[in-house]
Amino acid sequence: MNVKQYPAVVIHGLAHARQALAFRQPVTLLSARGAAIFAGSGWWRALLKRLRDERTEAGIVDILDCADASGLALAALRTGQLSIVLDAEASGWSSVAAVAASLGSEVLTVRPPALDMSNPAEARRLQNWLQVRTRPG
Repeated sequence: MNVKQYPAVVIHGLAHARQALAFRQPVTLLSARGAAIFAGSGWWRALLKRLRDERTEAGIVDILDCADASGLALAALRTGQLSIVLDAEASGWSSVAAVAASLGSEVLTVRPPALDMSNPAEARRLQNWLQVRTRPG
């Protein structure tokens, strides 16, 4: 599986996610660095379920950043997370990658380029960020 190449937006909660979805453009919702450690995969999955229930049309991909926490990465994969970021130097990385492959999931070692909604200057660029990156060609 390869993460679809939708423009990525780092979200830190429901309000940021709704801002990113307001333009009705395909988007990759990327968690904050290490969100699996400080917020948990359950929080992330509940947030994405709510967003998908609110916005039933296609076009949302999500990636949970697990930093170097291999155990939390495994837990996220086992709850159905399809795409995670796990540092390449994390102990047990190859085991996590093997489990991900068996589940049809993907482990990224590098976060995709993304607009971070916690930065007001970047948030003002959101519409352009989404439109430029989703146009054909």
